[in-house]
Amino acid sequence: MSAVPSPASDPKVLDGRVILVAGAGGGLGSAAAVACARAGATVVLLGRKPRRLDRVYAQVQAVGPEPLLYPLDLEGASPDDFAELAMRLDSELGRLDGVLVCAADFPGLTPFELADPAAFARSLHVTLTAPAWLAQACLPLLRRQQDAALVFCVDDPAKVGGAYWGGYGVAQHGLRGLLASLHEELKAGPVRVAGLQPGPMRTALRARAWSLDQDTAAQSPELAADQAVTLLSSQGLTWRGKVVELGAD
Repeated sequence: MSAVPSPASDPKVLDGRVILVAGAGGGLGSAAAVACARAGATVVLLGRKPRRLDRVYAQVQAVGPEPLLYPLDLEGASPDDFAELAMRLDSELGRLDGVLVCAADFPGLTPFELADPAAFARSLHVTLTAPAWLAQACLPLLRRQQDAALVFCVDDPAKVGGAYWGGYGVAQHGLRGLLASLHEELKAGPVRVAGLQPGPMRTALRARAWSLDQDTAAQSPELAADQAVTLLSSQGLTWRGKVVELGAD
């Protein structure tokens, strides 16, 4: 855990940077993509639903540089697909300065013995394994920059480690381990690794566990999006290897 970063003082703190947002069609991913573009970044929108990405594309284009669309379903994507993504980013943009991982899969609260094994595996893969493959494929590009960031959005382990959270809860604990391991490997180089725990947000994922009309703790994803911008910028050096917590239930 770390103290909450102050909002970036420079409104164009990501000017000239290329930021890949995985899960850009979701509540936090879309808000973060818009915030990154407003801060001057060229944003690559990665998600599985083209129509949803099109809507985010329009929002991003209205506030910053023209974004790029990259439809990809993390559930079915292979390591080769992520390697191809990295090659296309290199050929079309020539650089990558940051990766923000917002992708997750949570089918809802279910007793373990009644859970669909395929749903358990899907949550584990989309939330943990696929983001790990994505990070692995993007690291050579990130290392070419003097300052680059790899930011994972994580959930509260005390909450999702309880009953009925299934593969999503297991994956969240795994993300903490991946974050810590990558930080130890990369702490002497130009790639910073950090985590962002947004706290309760009004998103479709959270609505699978709580009724939105009764969820008074949930806030807009925009607050977390602004903090993601800080972590992706050079100001994020202070929180290298740390998880920034923005709130709790």
